[in-house]
Amino acid sequence: MILAAWLLASAGAALSQGATAEYDLVIRGGRVLDGAGNPWISADVAVKDGRIVKVGPVKGKGAKEIDAKGRYVAPGFIDMMDQSSRSLLRNGGAENKLLQGVTTVITGEGGPPVPAAELPAYFDRLEKQGIAVNLGTYYASTQARRKVMGDADGRPTPAQLDEMSREVDIAMRGGAFGISSALIYAPSSFQTTSDLVTLARAASRCGAIYATHMRDEASNLIPAIEEAIEIGEKGGVKVEIFHLKAATRIGWGKLMPQALSTIETARDRGVDVAANMYLYTASGTGLEITVPAWVWAGGKDKGLALLKDPKVRERLKKEVAAGPQPDWPNHVAAAGGWDNIMLANGRVEKYAQYQGMSIAKIAAALGKDPADTAWDILIEAQPERATAVYFTIGEADIRTALRRPWVSIGSDAGASIELGKADGDVLPHPRAYGNHARTIAEYVRNNPVLTLEDAVRKMTSWPAERMGLSDRGLVREGMRADIVVFDYAKIQDNATFAQPLRPSSGIDDVIVNGVPTIAGGKPTGARAGVALRHQCVAGG
Repeated sequence: MILAAWLLASAGAALSQGATAEYDLVIRGGRVLDGAGNPWISADVAVKDGRIVKVGPVKGKGAKEIDAKGRYVAPGFIDMMDQSSRSLLRNGGAENKLLQGVTTVITGEGGPPVPAAELPAYFDRLEKQGIAVNLGTYYASTQARRKVMGDADGRPTPAQLDEMSREVDIAMRGGAFGISSALIYAPSSFQTTSDLVTLARAASRCGAIYATHMRDEASNLIPAIEEAIEIGEKGGVKVEIFHLKAATRIGWGKLMPQALSTIETARDRGVDVAANMYLYTASGTGLEITVPAWVWAGGKDKGLALLKDPKVRERLKKEVAAGPQPDWPNHVAAAGGWDNIMLANGRVEKYAQYQGMSIAKIAAALGKDPADTAWDILIEAQPERATAVYFTIGEADIRTALRRPWVSIGSDAGASIELGKADGDVLPHPRAYGNHARTIAEYVRNNPVLTLEDAVRKMTSWPAERMGLSDRGLVREGMRADIVVFDYAKIQDNATFAQPLRPSSGIDDVIVNGVPTIAGGKPTGARAGVALRHQCVAGG
């Protein structure tokens, strides 16, 4: 009887507290970083109905309260170059993102996993199934090309370009933030500057962005940047350069300063161009980029057939050995050889034991030529994509670029389907689990390049401004309540190239649209994210 009475009394007290709570959530006594780059202030933050309603002393109670004394309170981080468009359909939890403090992802380098006309239904499906982060996407110029022309090389006719432009327009009106390109991959690499200007003009009617994985990030980096700027200027759109890097060892210390100067010269004359980057010395992508581009001119199936031909392989090996080409950024040469290309995921069980080893070491173990080894893995993985990590980036160049105020943070990595496990949509690279936490741990605290205020700005208000997210990216009254609470002394990216699937730590609480989604460093299972639909306002 006594126990029952106590339980009833406790339940009544809880209901009473909830009934009289003025706010849904109050974060008490934290060091509040507003996200705009201002110094922190000591304040409470009150949340109600998914929005921040008060910043300062809060007398009223919250239905839930977080004691943030001694910790920092910041806007939720925005991943400006995400790859979660497919994985979130399979599992909306995005735990590896949330544990870095990421509350919003901008995806779509390869476009959404649906045609342009189905984009609204894709957004609806994400929300119906439930996602733990907010998601916005680009539509890929390659998607339009594939629909009209397939995946082979060739110039589109004026009628075909008109049809592609209609697809772009449909996507923009369906909620895409702009068009993207990935110009080192076929068939995107077959698109000319003129083609992309035409498609950018179609997107410009909706005030969109042209976001690009440029044609070359190695020896021809500067012409590639100039091409991106030209597309933006002639197409009438903003330009966002994906994962800015100088990805060739022979260019370290030289190419990046030239690249930054090229971008800033364009900005000085009024071109709205900016970039994002991840903070690691290796890129990660498919093994197909180790093959000269002409192999894929007839489409994927014909390219794979060519790659199986021993005579063709001998020619390819000579081209790889010859170094960079004007029409092909030779990633093997950029890495300094097969010793600096590490197998990330071979897809086939027999190669599982070699993951994390260089292609050169795998070749030695198998008694084969490194090129043959890489291309055999590529072929045997089909129809899946074998991936590798390419150590082509200089640490000093990362630090140089990161200082620029127009550079934001993007991981080029997706949400895991299962935390801590490799899967079909996540390339095993530490950037998937550590990039945003690393921004603070490494480049503010351990080896300072940025102030804490500016690091947070690069992950919050600046990307929100770039994407036109006027109600996110700041801890201010009236804004959407995407909030991160972290311990500056403990925040840490734990993922490494040897162990790339280790979650970040030190980010204790993450709020998405007012809902606690990480609490005490653990996922709550909440799915409070929404699809972010760009509004077509110009000419709409």
